[in-house]
Amino acid sequence: MARLLYLKNVVTLKLNKDLCNGCTRCIQVCPHHVFKIINNLSTIINRDACMECGACALNCQSKAIYVDSGVGCADAIIKGYLNNTEPTCDCASSDTCC
Repeated sequence: MARLLYLKNVVTLKLNKDLCNGCTRCIQVCPHHVFKIINNLSTIINRDACMECGACALNCQSKAIYVDSGVGCADAIIKGYLNNTEPTCDCASSDTCC
């Protein structure tokens, strides 16, 4: 199965390796395999595959991960499903739209 990729270089995901304790929770909860443990620390291996769901940041014991969840594809898909509409992030109506 091909990996899903979103828009290049727009994901809000950030990892502070100085705070990472190598607990592997980010790997366990990430649905798109964005992280990998290298030298006992988490590493972002595919940032553009991140759908900004926020599971990694919510489960990070050491608060080493930041992501502005609710701004990406996951939020758009959920809102579309709940409203019975096409998924949209509404970026077309903002000045920050790519």
